[in-house]
Amino acid sequence: MAGSTSADVVVVGSGVAGSLVAYRLAKAGASVILLEAGPRLARWQIVENFRRAADKRDLCAPYPLVRHAPRPEPMNPGAYLVDRGATPYQPQYLRLVGGTTWHWAGAAWRLLPSDFRVKTLYGVGRDWPFPYETLEPWYGQAEADLGVAGPDIDLGSPRSTPYPMDALPLSWMDRRVAELLGAQSYRVVPEPMARNSRPYDARPACCGNNNCMPICPIGALYHAASHADKAERAGAALVAQAVAYRIEANDRAEIVAIHCKDPNGLSTRVTGRRFVIAANGIETPKLLLMSTSARFPKGIGNGSDQVGRNLMDHPAASVSFLANEALWPGRGPVEMSSIVDFRDGPFRAQQAAKKLHLSNAAPTLAVTRNLLDKGLTGGELDRQIREQCARRLTFGSFHEQLPSSENRVMLSAQKDALGLPRPEIAYSIDDYVRKSAADTHAQFARIAGIFEGTEIEHDDSLGASSHIMGTAIMGRDPNDSVVDDECRAHDHPNLFIAGSAVMPAGGSVNCTLTIAALSLRLAGTIEASLR
Repeated sequence: MAGSTSADVVVVGSGVAGSLVAYRLAKAGASVILLEAGPRLARWQIVENFRRAADKRDLCAPYPLVRHAPRPEPMNPGAYLVDRGATPYQPQYLRLVGGTTWHWAGAAWRLLPSDFRVKTLYGVGRDWPFPYETLEPWYGQAEADLGVAGPDIDLGSPRSTPYPMDALPLSWMDRRVAELLGAQSYRVVPEPMARNSRPYDARPACCGNNNCMPICPIGALYHAASHADKAERAGAALVAQAVAYRIEANDRAEIVAIHCKDPNGLSTRVTGRRFVIAANGIETPKLLLMSTSARFPKGIGNGSDQVGRNLMDHPAASVSFLANEALWPGRGPVEMSSIVDFRDGPFRAQQAAKKLHLSNAAPTLAVTRNLLDKGLTGGELDRQIREQCARRLTFGSFHEQLPSSENRVMLSAQKDALGLPRPEIAYSIDDYVRKSAADTHAQFARIAGIFEGTEIEHDDSLGASSHIMGTAIMGRDPNDSVVDDECRAHDHPNLFIAGSAVMPAGGSVNCTLTIAALSLRLAGTIEASLR
């Protein structure tokens, strides 16, 4: 590793959590080393990779697999994660500078106040150790840092500041769907998006390319590599292709170093005063569990035996159908509207909250593949593609999932190319989710009926939404949680965990904005401690 191997703060992971922490602390004058397992790619490289990709369905294809930093492969399940549970768990994530925000949809929701108190209000799951009001100012700061464009309506989460940008204009499809469903008592709202509706933070306004996933070609969509770059300009040292594999603690339980390997397996020891683990909800517990010693035989931060446990996601179901009129999905960003009637209510004592959302991704690939499978060719194939792409609607859903100690990330006996354990997953979906999913199926059938839908296709698989939460869970009690309300490890006074792994409850919305808010708050805690 070139350059210094010691700093005030060492951060592992350069996704949205790690890059925000590194930038804030470097800007405050701390020396920072930011370690990233994967490579650094320029936008033009990713765009060119996408253009050349043989299978455009694989949203990870534009991001080359690297031998030393493997990841889940959507088209090759089991290549990295080892499934051992009742339900296969196959999330997607990237390992490179900027992390998975290179190819996210951009939805930037706040949790509801009730999401912080599900145990108190509904008798299920866990409460957060602080209320919504504690995180509210940090939500506002996160929206400013990411650049969020949002609607001027009440989305259920009280605000002390307006969105930095007005909401993006809705497509004809979004407006027509809101009109028809609104007439049937559904509440359809524009989603808050970390996507520019005007030039902001040196990024251009969205021009509607409609391939936000896998890559925004012009950079209108926020990606965390922008904060990794800002961190460097503020003085941080960013080291790509540095795979953290061991956290070292002294006899006083203080963390003293991170050990990492380069692509050839050569090891470097990086020392510091404060340490932040900001990998995702799988790579974070994997690193903590690998870091065993005589003093910490169960790994770092694992005195409660909760590291890796309480794995949560937002299990997904969807419906697709041909509407009775042309609505032209594919104009503008890939997602713009959600149905929010089911995010909260007394029903949560019995079944999961959920958010339903309308896909605006162009359906051309799926429609064409289906028609080719039916044997259509020539002019009729062309006519049917045009007609069906104009009328094919798809709705998806995110279901709340409660923490369970049986859903967990462990270390497999199987090794990767550097000789490190692959993550092993035990995962299942309980009746709390399945009851809600049965209602979701019924809601989707009703929606299809409103559009006189034909060729209706339900997907009730409850697959991963890649919102990986809970595996280093936050709580007041050191006996049943990994970090305290400041995201500091109960077992180690100078170790912090940033990211969705600390979330004790995830509600029913995308978790990226909550990750950002928690990370900014954590950075403030570390800055104060260094002073």
